[in-house]
Amino acid sequence: MAEGRREQPPHPLLSLPPASKRPCLRPAPRGPGPGPGHGSGFSSSRYRSPESLLDCAAKAVAEKWAFERVEERFERIPEPVQRRIVYWSFPRNEKEICMYSSFQLGTGDGFGTVTEPATSSEPEVTHKVAISFDRCKITSVTCGCGNRDIFYCAHVVALSLYRIRKPEQVKLRLPISETLFQMNRDQLQKLVQYLITAHHTEVLPTAQKLADEILSSNSEINQVHGAPDPTAGASIDDDNCWHLDEDQVREQVKQFLSQGGYYGSGKQLNSMFAKVREMLRMRDSNGARMLTLITEQFMADPRLSLWRQQGTGMTDKCRQLWDELGALWVCVVLNPHCKSEEKSGWLKQLKKWGDMDVCPLEDGNYGSDGNELTFILLCPLPPELLQRGVTSTTNLEGWVGHPLDPIGCLFTTLTETCRMDDDSDPRPPVYHHVPVWGSGDGGESYLALALEVALMGMGQQRMMPEGLYAQDKVCRNEEQIVAKLQELELDDLLVQTLRKQAIQLLEAGPFSGLGEVIHRESVPMHTFAKYLFSALLPHDADLAYKVALRAMRLPVLESSAGSGDVGHPHHGISIVPSRYPRWFTLGHLESQQCELASTMLTAAKGDMLRLRTVLEAIQKNIHSSSLIFKLAQDAFKIATPADSPPDITLLNVALELGLQVMRMTLSTLNWRRREMVRWLVTCATEVGLRALVSILQSWYTLFTPTEATSIVAATVMSHNTILRLSLDYPQREELASCARTLALQCAMKDPQNCALSALTLCEKDHIAFETAYQIVIDAASTGMTYSQLFTIARYMEHRGYPLRSFKLASLAMTHLNLAYNQDTHPAINDVLWACALSHSLGKNELAAIIPLVVKSVHCATVLSDILRRCTMTAPGLAGIPGRRNSGKLMSTDKAPLRQLLDATISAYINTTHSRLTHISPRHYGEFIEFLSKARETFLLAQDGHIQFAQFIDNLKQIYKGKKKLMMLVRERFG
Repeated sequence: MAEGRREQPPHPLLSLPPASKRPCLRPAPRGPGPGPGHGSGFSSSRYRSPESLLDCAAKAVAEKWAFERVEERFERIPEPVQRRIVYWSFPRNEKEICMYSSFQLGTGDGFGTVTEPATSSEPEVTHKVAISFDRCKITSVTCGCGNRDIFYCAHVVALSLYRIRKPEQVKLRLPISETLFQMNRDQLQKLVQYLITAHHTEVLPTAQKLADEILSSNSEINQVHGAPDPTAGASIDDDNCWHLDEDQVREQVKQFLSQGGYYGSGKQLNSMFAKVREMLRMRDSNGARMLTLITEQFMADPRLSLWRQQGTGMTDKCRQLWDELGALWVCVVLNPHCKSEEKSGWLKQLKKWGDMDVCPLEDGNYGSDGNELTFILLCPLPPELLQRGVTSTTNLEGWVGHPLDPIGCLFTTLTETCRMDDDSDPRPPVYHHVPVWGSGDGGESYLALALEVALMGMGQQRMMPEGLYAQDKVCRNEEQIVAKLQELELDDLLVQTLRKQAIQLLEAGPFSGLGEVIHRESVPMHTFAKYLFSALLPHDADLAYKVALRAMRLPVLESSAGSGDVGHPHHGISIVPSRYPRWFTLGHLESQQCELASTMLTAAKGDMLRLRTVLEAIQKNIHSSSLIFKLAQDAFKIATPADSPPDITLLNVALELGLQVMRMTLSTLNWRRREMVRWLVTCATEVGLRALVSILQSWYTLFTPTEATSIVAATVMSHNTILRLSLDYPQREELASCARTLALQCAMKDPQNCALSALTLCEKDHIAFETAYQIVIDAASTGMTYSQLFTIARYMEHRGYPLRSFKLASLAMTHLNLAYNQDTHPAINDVLWACALSHSLGKNELAAIIPLVVKSVHCATVLSDILRRCTMTAPGLAGIPGRRNSGKLMSTDKAPLRQLLDATISAYINTTHSRLTHISPRHYGEFIEFLSKARETFLLAQDGHIQFAQFIDNLKQIYKGKKKLMMLVRERFG
């Protein structure tokens, strides 16, 4: 073992690797001395002499043999040979050290001590580090820094890298047993006594016990020849694996799981999975060992029991973690390099875990057969992938989304052979063609095979699996494979392979997802076809469009099942508002279909024939109005670049898609409908005058009457539209005529919501305006509300038609009913405005509207306000031509105000009795003020003071039980 020292020796020291404390029996060779070839096999010098035969042999022995086996094989090993075996026993690959590191590196100044440089806030710190190694693996580490983690601290890593990079600066030491053999009795006694003195509290009890046992002839220690030497190398029975702190693995996984599905914990667990995968990649036995520890903690997660009791599924983040766990176990179980006894042990352990009640099921829920870990045992590698030719559908759920990911594994295996760069390089990989060994003409490469395998797997017709998680796996696996395919730079050979496979998939019949006939529940090919289209387009545009157009279908959304669906339990399902409940990823699939269509539209810009073909595909196969609207927007954006003239062919496609959206959403609810209508008008404006005229003339197939008048016609007639199109006078008149015709049609169909817009649109044409007004009058008595009529009445006054405004206001009053307690009703302002309008027109109009007010309004305060306003000024101030204004104030004793005064007094009396029925003491003060306002109204009558006095007396008599309130009434009113 390498002992750390606080003082820095001139030459760092290295002892033999530790192992089990086995007895050291043989005499040690004497004399230090460097061994032959003491230079370095680790040197990075450009000019190196060939390694000696001793170094070559020592290298092989140090990597494969435990030191005990070396001792047993040879009776006496020369010291130079021992030194070279020790020299080569240390790890030689920096990647292996970095794989077990988790922090930034410090700086090593010698084997045994590591110094952290001083910072602005911390002084320089030296740490004592000890590293044990055996057969080119670090088997244990200790560091004085005290930091505990799954992997090595920065000081251990720094020291290890120092040993790899500068091995010649490390002085080698032979096992301590050989050093003891060189000492005489006095030296041995001195060594023991000094050791006990230096560490008497720790060593003395053990030393005393060992001394007693050695002096006893019958003790067990005397039955064994020799004595253990922890520095004498590894035993044959010792496991040869890298140091891994198992307790820390358990503790950290448990901690991450206890934090739920939070982003940080999931990220940490995925980092641990990535480390396991890296270990497996380097054939490190700790990969399976660490995975076992992680799985134990996953199985001990208390949430599993809770989910099982509640019968609910685990969260999405947990499903993904379990999915990765299962995928790693697949890698372990199928590893061809593992021993049969190891594989048997893993399978036994997996079965044990799988039999536990809490083990989650393969789809992440507690409700179907087959759990996550047992499923690994039941998934053999599909033998079809070892054969060439057309794919088959014997496995209905296919190879894409399969738990073993056979397509991805085969693709990665074949492409790794062709990588030119280092797999640790973060940049995209670079590949070159490597001929397939044994191929006849040498024209077949592993890279072309990888592409062919991916295309075969992705193009296989397969059924959509059951369950949300399984369907999500299919989507994710497709995207992963496509991402790998996009890393390939297509040369002539790969393009040839691509064309060949694309043609085979189109002609492969029912075995291909791109064949002419597919099952109604077949997984769509949109994601795959988008890749094929983009890859083939520069080389064979006709084939690219043929593949993409064939893939646009989504038969599960068709209204009727095809002949291939006969006998299937779901074949009779048609499109209903609930969509297709079994297809949980349908939204994602529809968005991929939309992406494929958008890609084709972009590529076909300027080619009217291809655009028309793509449009007919879209209109036939895409059933979501939102997605068609997105396509229309995309096409419009591409057709109208900021720095060049618009593409009229693509603009027409965008307009046609927009018109289809309008028709699809006309009779259904869609929260984006208003946005869609506005966009369509914008698109039609870009296309030109004829497009605008067309949508105005066919408005009833595209818009509701309200949309047609308030949005479409109003926007078309706006000043900005006229300027944008640069219309001359005849063109403006044509557009205006269409808009007025639309307005009148809409007003007839929906006068309640369109009448005002129709009047506005028809202002400049007298006949049209009169027609619109007559439509309003005709509809006023049947379907229009007082609010709509008041609004139109105000508009008429604003436009200079006061008599028409009065007529509409009178009609509105007949629909109104204002109760006694509705003194904050929103219609009060309209009532006051109508009375003010009538008053301004003259006595006759006021006399006409007051009976309507008396009949409709029962709120005393509103009536008194109207009465007060009517008595303040003389009627007839509007100055209507042909009318005379007397200029006299109106009397409340004569008609028409007498009727209003009586109604107001009556309303105050009724309201008073209503309020007193359920009055509380805290409202007494407010009630007294109300009576004060009532008295003001009473006094407008000639005998008003008498009426009010009688009214108060009646209150005192009827409500004499409310003594406090009546006392307040007497104080105020006598």
